[in-house]
Amino acid sequence: MDSGNLKIAVQKSGRLSEKSMTLIKESGIRLTQEGKLKLVSAGQNFPVEVLFLRDDDIPQYVADNVADIGIVGENEVMEKQKPVDIIDRPGFAKCRLSLAIPQSMEYNGLSFFNGRKIATSYPKILQKFLTENKIGAEIHEISGSVEIAPGIGLADAIFDIVSSGSTLISNRLKEVEVVLRSEAVIIASRDISGPKKHILDQLLFRIHAVLNAGNNKYILLNAPNESLEKITALLPGMKSPTIMPLAEKGWSSLHSVVNENDFWDIIQKLKELGAQGILVIPIEKMIV
Repeated sequence: MDSGNLKIAVQKSGRLSEKSMTLIKESGIRLTQEGKLKLVSAGQNFPVEVLFLRDDDIPQYVADNVADIGIVGENEVMEKQKPVDIIDRPGFAKCRLSLAIPQSMEYNGLSFFNGRKIATSYPKILQKFLTENKIGAEIHEISGSVEIAPGIGLADAIFDIVSSGSTLISNRLKEVEVVLRSEAVIIASRDISGPKKHILDQLLFRIHAVLNAGNNKYILLNAPNESLEKITALLPGMKSPTIMPLAEKGWSSLHSVVNENDFWDIIQKLKELGAQGILVIPIEKMIV
């Protein structure tokens, strides 16, 4: 019988699993004890249950309504082609799916792969790419340790996930074509409605507050009044900066929010405009 809790499928191990669990916990959700052998963890203060699954099973579980939502790599969603909806992108686990060949081989373009054997765990994504580019290659589907295939004579090339590229280098491979870029996505069942839809909306509200906080910093500084207009243009904040006069005549204190991507450029410009005593503080949650 359905408990009425929102069921969230997450990868049971790996970096994406760690990031997913951190996001859930930073959203203020306390779970019963989880561990490597535990398959389900219930929320103690929020109506959710977390299911720990293999990443490539998550799209199927969500499509079959065993889980209501899942946090999984977009590459798995594209490969499995299950009837689910991508409802959010939390912004972590960024990677790419690329073609790689032995370092000793010369690469002269996609025609290289004609007549070659390519090992991969993502045959559907690869086949679509090869078909679109009119490349006639043989796909050898394997699960796990794809990168060793050329070294043992199983394939001429591989198609696999690349993040830092260190695994390719250690197996004497080189990346030659980026086929697509992927990241973590939140997928949802197309049948979710009623009370569970309400719980999902509450969860997404919390998640956005966490993500907004992570992407921004709270900044406090002292500045000469003659520079306030230019500084305010640099620091719009959520609506506009908070400005308070200081005891020292001709100076004010400004409080605002800075996007992390723009942080260092803005700090340099603030110093050029005479800002002093600049303090930068992490934001725990940010409601916009």
